[in-house]
Amino acid sequence: MVEINSNFITNEIDKDIENGVYDKDEIYTRFPPEPNGFLHIGHAKAICINFLTAKKYSGKTNLRFDDTNPAKEDTLYVDSIKEDISWLGFKWDKELHASDYFEKMYAYAVELIKKGLAYVDDQSYEEMKKNRGDLNTPGKDSIYRNRSVEENLVLFKEMKEGKYETGSKVLRAKIDMASPNMNMRDPALYRVVHEEHHNTKDSWCIYPMYDFAHPIEDAIEGITHSLCSLEFEDHRPLYDWILDNLDDYKDKRPRQIEFARLNLTNQVMSKRYLRKLVDEGIVDGWDDPRMPTLSGFRRRGVTPEAIVKFCEEIGVSKSNSVVDSGMLEHFIRDDLKLKADRVNAVLNPLKLTITNYPEGKIEMLELENNQDIEDGEKREVPFGRELYIEREDFMLDPPKKYFRLFPGNEVRLRGAYFVKCNEVVKDENGEVIEIKCTYDPETKSGSGFTGRKVKGTIHWVERSTAIKAKARLLESLFNTDVSDDNFMNMVNKDSLNEKEIFVEPFLKGAKEGERFQFVRNGYFCVDKNSKDDELIFNRIVSLKSRWRPAKNK
Repeated sequence: MVEINSNFITNEIDKDIENGVYDKDEIYTRFPPEPNGFLHIGHAKAICINFLTAKKYSGKTNLRFDDTNPAKEDTLYVDSIKEDISWLGFKWDKELHASDYFEKMYAYAVELIKKGLAYVDDQSYEEMKKNRGDLNTPGKDSIYRNRSVEENLVLFKEMKEGKYETGSKVLRAKIDMASPNMNMRDPALYRVVHEEHHNTKDSWCIYPMYDFAHPIEDAIEGITHSLCSLEFEDHRPLYDWILDNLDDYKDKRPRQIEFARLNLTNQVMSKRYLRKLVDEGIVDGWDDPRMPTLSGFRRRGVTPEAIVKFCEEIGVSKSNSVVDSGMLEHFIRDDLKLKADRVNAVLNPLKLTITNYPEGKIEMLELENNQDIEDGEKREVPFGRELYIEREDFMLDPPKKYFRLFPGNEVRLRGAYFVKCNEVVKDENGEVIEIKCTYDPETKSGSGFTGRKVKGTIHWVERSTAIKAKARLLESLFNTDVSDDNFMNMVNKDSLNEKEIFVEPFLKGAKEGERFQFVRNGYFCVDKNSKDDELIFNRIVSLKSRWRPAKNK
């Protein structure tokens, strides 16, 4: 597991320890996802920051589900979130839920009412929104703002007892309707929602707002540093106001620190958008290998080590920016380089016949599984008279510096022999359907032949033993950055290209999740829908990178 580098967050924690705010052995963080969808690559950064920051101080991290909105939450999402975090290699200290604290949150709301700091408002959502004002106009006090403490206590109790319809009343903090910070203009603390909760069932019909629940959850658990994404920076005064006004947390309480979230080019980082892609059938689920969800990356074949290393490399910043998706692909390739066996697979087959090779003969050739691993494993690959090669490895009328097969040219078949193209067979439409070659038996790979050299080497599979499979060539779901206005219109209709391919028999029986490098075609992973008699491979990344790391100055 990687270690987090020093950054502005750890610098602030160091100051807190030096000033005696927290002991060096009590640093405690938390990761608080809402179980209303699957985690995406942006969450991976937040996970790494929280877990690795705590680890730096030999501290702990809680996994706490922010289940305060029963209308959108489900145990399916709870299970997927736990699986994703474990897959990344992290272990949480305690598994908790916001709903674990509903009784205590209710008591704290009552405490604020008794202090004259909260009131029940009967305004509709539209009225509250209108009276809230804007950045240039102060808000207007609700006509219900000056209800007595006694009346507010009765109404809030009746809200809890289910006497009011969904959305008919809210409990609001009494702060300042003229505050320049919109979050401090009497924010809602509780609302009425008649929905069954996945955890507490029908025990409650009022639910705390996240801004009220968040600081209380942190404080109850003894969290020292509440690490949040940057959009919560303007919410920090409310976080502090709530804890300032609760007697239990006047002396010692958590501190909120914000960091910039991860944004990637040509990727969607919104659960709302991702859910729409799922609901409208643009993808086949949250784990579609084109999705930027962690389950999608896992199904695609991306390793957790690559994602964690990527998150470490982009670092922790205080300002928002957009990271090139090619950088993530770079770390994926770098991680797979020594993990994936290199095998022959032909994605666009063209028949090649070696006319002077004995008919019916199958010769077993020895190939290295991965040339970058010293003294690595080897395998036997069948070779015979009829082969498949990539159609792009042959041209009738090639340009200059084309070193693959063309009439009269000689190349090496990877791990096998030199072959020379002598004849071309076309169909009635003039398309090349077969090339006929001769081979030189003296040129076998590993034989020490030095009589002459060729400039081109191409891969192949033996035709009679080749396994027919399916390759899913995956591209980004979006070819450009996404905006709210035309989100669905920007979906890349060519993001999934399926084709029948031929692979060498070494891949027979390949299991879900196994990764291979298809020589010259990229890294591929066996899909979950693959079967023994119908292999399906997802392309993880191509071999060529369009991103280059910055040079050290």
